Amino acid sequence: MNFISARFCYPRLFALAIFSLFLVGCAAPVITPSVVNVRISTEGSTARVTVPTGSTVQDVLDAAGVTLDSLDRTTPPTYTIVLEGTEITVIRVTEEFFIEELVIPFDKQLVRNESLPEGETRLIQPGVNGMQEITYRKVFEDGVEVSTNPVKTVVLQEASPEIVMVGSQSPFTSIPVSGRLAFLSAGNAWIVEGTSNNRRPIVDTGDLDGRVFRLSPNGEWLLFTRRAEDEDTINTLWVAKIDGDEPLLIDLGVANIIHFADWDPTTPQRVAYSTVEPRATAPGWQANNNLELRIFSDTGWVSPQPDVLLETNSGGIYGWWGMDFAFSPDGSQIAYTRPDGIGLLNVGEEETEIVPALTLAPLQTLGDWAWVPGLAWSPGGDMLFTVNHGEQPGTPSRETSQVFDLTGVALSAGAIVDVVPQVGMFANPVISPILPGSTGELSVQIAYLQAVFPTQSETSRYRLMLMDRDGSNKQMLFPEEGAPGLDPQRVYWSPTPLDHTETHWIAFLYQGNLWMVDSVSGAVQQLTGDGLIDRLDWK
Repeated sequence: MNFISARFCYPRLFALAIFSLFLVGCAAPVITPSVVNVRISTEGSTARVTVPTGSTVQDVLDAAGVTLDSLDRTTPPTYTIVLEGTEITVIRVTEEFFIEELVIPFDKQLVRNESLPEGETRLIQPGVNGMQEITYRKVFEDGVEVSTNPVKTVVLQEASPEIVMVGSQSPFTSIPVSGRLAFLSAGNAWIVEGTSNNRRPIVDTGDLDGRVFRLSPNGEWLLFTRRAEDEDTINTLWVAKIDGDEPLLIDLGVANIIHFADWDPTTPQRVAYSTVEPRATAPGWQANNNLELRIFSDTGWVSPQPDVLLETNSGGIYGWWGMDFAFSPDGSQIAYTRPDGIGLLNVGEEETEIVPALTLAPLQTLGDWAWVPGLAWSPGGDMLFTVNHGEQPGTPSRETSQVFDLTGVALSAGAIVDVVPQVGMFANPVISPILPGSTGELSVQIAYLQAVFPTQSETSRYRLMLMDRDGSNKQMLFPEEGAPGLDPQRVYWSPTPLDHTETHWIAFLYQGNLWMVDSVSGAVQQLTGDGLIDRLDWK
């Protein structure tokens, strides 16, 4: 288009636009209805309702005088804007609850145990069905059930499994056993007597927790703890008479034993113990650090009140964990061990004095437990062997040191002698019975554990070591070089030499089984193979 034709076209277009606007202004206006008619159905009846334009379903219900209960619903939902001809359906929803009790069947568990001959079975725990209460919710819409669902389950009684012990005695070589060797397996106590294959149960309740497991000095009684049924009680203290057709079990009326309970060497059928108070917070208790005595008889009588040797006390640094105790061989002295040292109890007529013999820098474990050194008396009661917490160069404080030395403390002279350096925190020295020397003199040896990694002894495994009282003639007894080490534990000397070797043997646990080693030749003998052994004692 050239310039001249454009001059004549633009006015025409403008005039056309003005004319179009005039025509629109002259058109008839669109009228929007001010009300809409809807239909509402509820409980089988139908009604027509007229409401203003823009009303919601809830407005329609209000206009019709229809009230919704808390569970009722509508189609479409109450917030929907209604239009002409909208159909609203009110659905009445109700619910019912009912309770049903159901039986929880008990499980059956088979526990293989080498203490029984192959194929022999023993019922350890009868099965008991449990009971649970289930609450169901039924939902109805306009009187018709549409769903049933469980909304709450309460266990009224837990089911207890049936536990059957099945014999699986392995063909380990039978060897003579002096005295009585007791062991704890799957919560039950067994005795080995005469030969390693001659085993019999003495407590088969299945609830021994292993906190205490001690034979009396004469081997006629077993002192042990059982798990408590009361959730507010940790355990209870019992004794069992080993001889007889039926073992006699006596409840000593003592609860919450964690660290110590043992026989008083001076008086038959008298036991000493220390208690704790259960706590919901870690480690689960607050130690009383007390020491009490209680006497019982063959008839089941138990002294109603204990003799208190040491009243409840703070227990020194980290005393919340608790003290341990040890009688001297003749019972005339009592030693204590706790996180900040070892010493003696000077028992007086009115009160007992705590007399330190070796003060320790308590180990900072950075956990909810405290380290307490192992303790052993010399046969003559003149010396204590323990583990000393030594200094470690480069550590910020003595409390964080990872140096632990096997140490002897001469009680009369007060001398402290480091016997073996760097043994690890769980060395647990154990003194042998008095042994005849090669030249006729009498002597003793010390069995102890040596950490494979001494500066990591909390998590390290250990080797079983043997030495003379002065630290000479060290030898490794078990395991052989390159084999996995032992878990921390206390080992046990045979009370007398074994007949077939005329030497003393040492019993210990290895990978959950009972083993023995000849202290002279180093010969080892495995006695069990089911991996269920937790504790042992030998008298």
